[in-house]
Amino acid sequence: MRQGWRWFGPEAPVTLDEVRQTGATNIVSSLHHIPIGCAWTEGDVRERQSMIETTPSNRSHLKWSVVESIPIPDAVKRKGGRAKAEIEAWIASLEAVAACGISIVCYNFMPVVDWTRTDLDYVIDTGATAMRFDHEKFAAFDLFVLKRTGATQQYSAADTARARDVYEAMSEAEIDEVTRIITSALPGSTTEPLSIPQFREKLAAYAGIDAARLRQHLIEFLEAVTPVAEALGVKLTLHPDDPPRSLFGLPRIASTAEDYAALFNAVPSASNGMCYCTGSLGVRADNDLPAIARRFAPRIHFAHLRATKREGDGHTFHESAHLEGDVDMVAVLKELVSEDRRRNAGSTIVFRSDHGHRMLDDLNKDVTPGYPAIGRLRGLAELRGILCALGAQPT
Repeated sequence: MRQGWRWFGPEAPVTLDEVRQTGATNIVSSLHHIPIGCAWTEGDVRERQSMIETTPSNRSHLKWSVVESIPIPDAVKRKGGRAKAEIEAWIASLEAVAACGISIVCYNFMPVVDWTRTDLDYVIDTGATAMRFDHEKFAAFDLFVLKRTGATQQYSAADTARARDVYEAMSEAEIDEVTRIITSALPGSTTEPLSIPQFREKLAAYAGIDAARLRQHLIEFLEAVTPVAEALGVKLTLHPDDPPRSLFGLPRIASTAEDYAALFNAVPSASNGMCYCTGSLGVRADNDLPAIARRFAPRIHFAHLRATKREGDGHTFHESAHLEGDVDMVAVLKELVSEDRRRNAGSTIVFRSDHGHRMLDDLNKDVTPGYPAIGRLRGLAELRGILCALGAQPT
């Protein structure tokens, strides 16, 4: 297995030399400065690749192995195969990536909002901070800040009462903060930052689009792009929904094993693969993570390894340490190692530690939310230790 590290580019607080110090060898990056829906050029990709792979003297080599992500425009999610211009632009980006020898592309198909949290610095019992999704705070935003049409029908009376209590106890500054976190698009997001009026407008555009229709739109997208990926030798990896359930009444279609099975059955190409994210999938108690890894092993080309801890109602959760929470990381890695040993050196699984705690000196500096250096370094070290104990020294 190959040790990856998500790097957000030259403006990121974590430098490439600091990445080298973690022991990671494979970079996971994207061209975040290019607007969603615009085609990447080979020149764009080579510029970033050169930045990553041009190794100074007396430094270890880094390789850009995974693109995370080429964003899928909203029009594709709403219109499927009818969004021809947007799909053609996406294919052009894919071709630019493949021309530079990068063979793994991650993407997601979450409508309106990408990965979602309500707290970026929730203080845990060690004194470090973690990201958290507070169901009651989220409901308070949905019901009383966004005031979404139809929201009251989607929460129980008890949930609504608790959300009202939470909302009424919040200061204006706290309301502004949770609004900013939910609407501004978190790091690496493939959706646009939105104002409250824009948010309402986007939600209205999905009226009548249920899970079956959204899934069909994804299948139509895959039917268009997967043959190109296969011809280019690129593996497409679909990231799970985060969290893996409906938000704002929107359908989500990559939350369970059966969701993935439906997509693989519809588009059986070996290039139609999975980004296996233990944190996202692990939020649902009914997701058996080792069984999912075993079932879809040949389709896993990229893995996000992190753990989450469900709280109380089962809807609230926070990011736990990598070897804690509700994810049996040892069992997961046994499955991934078993698959990895069946592969040749050029197609082994790239993994990265994901969403580390903000801790130690990172508490005193600006960091990318979810991606502090020290917390991810701790996670990578713990994952590396498990792999070594399993007799699978990572590269």
